[in-house]
Amino acid sequence: MTQEKPGNLPEKKFRAGGISATVWLNQSTNGEFRTISLERSYTDKSGKWQSTSNMRVGDLPKANVVIQKAYEYLVFKEQELFASA
Repeated sequence: MTQEKPGNLPEKKFRAGGISATVWLNQSTNGEFRTISLERSYTDKSGKWQSTSNMRVGDLPKANVVIQKAYEYLVFKEQELFASA
């Protein structure tokens, strides 16, 4: 359930159980920027894998973990970019 344009591959993905945070590299006329999507994977009644951005109360600790990891990744990535400039 990503809102990114087709063909845009994830830069990095962090997963804890069925919860994932994906870092996307995006291009614009002003340069590049990164966004994060958060989703929960589950199987529906027919056994088919689905995903949603809706979280249950029990999902929040895992969501917190993957968001923190994504944040750390972005902070260190930003430091790398500034150090190499």
